[in-house]
This record gives sequence, C-alpha cells and structure tokens, in this order.
Amino acid sequence: MSERRIQPSLPQNLSESTEDHLERIQDLLDRKGYARVSDIAASLQLSRSTVSNMVRRLARRGFVNYERYRGFTLTAEGRAVANHIRVRHATLTELFQLLGLRPETVEEEVEVIEHHLKPETLRAFSKLVRFWQSHPRQLRAFLDHGERE
Repeated sequence: MSERRIQPSLPQNLSESTEDHLERIQDLLDRKGYARVSDIAASLQLSRSTVSNMVRRLARRGFVNYERYRGFTLTAEGRAVANHIRVRHATLTELFQLLGLRPETVEEEVEVIEHHLKPETLRAFSKLVRFWQSHPRQLRAFLDHGERE
C-alpha cells in the first residue's frame, strides 16, 4: 500500500454531488482517456440532464473544460480537487480494510462519511493508516484487543 499525504483542504463550498461528479470524471479520464455525460450518468445512476447541468456548473466554477455535445476534461484546479477526493477516499478505504471490515461494509461506509470529515480528522486517519502499515504488530495488537472485549 502506498503512502498518502493529505493535501490542503478542499474548497469549502463543494457539495457531495460536486465531489462525486469530479471523482467520477477523474476515474473515467484515467480509465478511458475521456469523460462523457452519459458515462457519468450511468456511473452515478442519474439522468443525463442532471449530469449535464452539473458539468456546466463545474465549468463555470473552473473545474471542467466543457464543450457542448463533446467530451470534457478537468482543469488543473479540477484535477487538484479530484485528486484530493481520491486520496481521501483511498485513506478511508485503507483504514477500514486494516480494521478488517467486510468489503461491502468498507464501500458503504466510505461513501457515507467521506464528504463529512474535517481536514484535521482526515489527517489523523492518514497518520493512523501510515502507522499501522509500518507497524503491523501494533495493528495486530489493536485488533486482538478488540476481540477480547
């Protein structure tokens, strides 16, 4: 598992929906090299018009380069925000996996709480993940302690 450092916090006024859209756009760009409204709509289980409206809002805010009826890309600022979201998601996923939670529980919990963490909390979780990755005996002691209670 790679070491991740939490970057400066996200802009304060990002909604969960905005974050989800940016995260999906980055995932699509990484996987396919392009992102389309229809791909995001399918991924987020939203209508194409809802996604199209959000993409236009993201473009107005400077996160997306958007040309109607064409694919779109993230701006430098959009990539920075999407990367921060990705790191946050990965940190929580790794933490919950280290705790031995079932994969479906990990996925559900990350989606529920990832948008609600303060940067300070995320930094603490990141430190804990790095500590347990570099000190597996300490993790084992923690997990064993929980089993005895």
